[in-house]
Amino acid sequence: MGIREQDLEGLGAVYASFEIKQTGGVDDLKDEDIGKAVKISDDNQVCLSIDGSMFLGKLVDLSLTDADSGKRVATVQIKGVMTVPITTTYPEIGDRVVGGADGTVKKAPALTGYDPAGGNIARGTVVCVNGTSECTLVM
Repeated sequence: MGIREQDLEGLGAVYASFEIKQTGGVDDLKDEDIGKAVKISDDNQVCLSIDGSMFLGKLVDLSLTDADSGKRVATVQIKGVMTVPITTTYPEIGDRVVGGADGTVKKAPALTGYDPAGGNIARGTVVCVNGTSECTLVM
């Protein structure tokens, strides 16, 4: 008997709804961004993570579609087990992460003097790395 496939995605998931950051009256998040890493951009607003930003969670849904008119809302997984895209510096098992460019995460830097009050902005614990494309982490 072989080893059973592990599927931890979504285990212990907690979701929150946020407004979407806009540029020139247009939402910064699109349908193609679902599954990517996001960060807080303003009061109760989210956008894709950027290099060195604090990773909030994984974008899992957008109300309406790109073709619909109206104010969209983002649903973000903020807790539990999730898989997100990665970029260099690639995280390894046991690492914590911060935002990477264009909705990715990367290995968190070591704690330094320029980290904000309360410590390093790193979040989660990496439990699986799929090459250079994605990692699974527990938040």
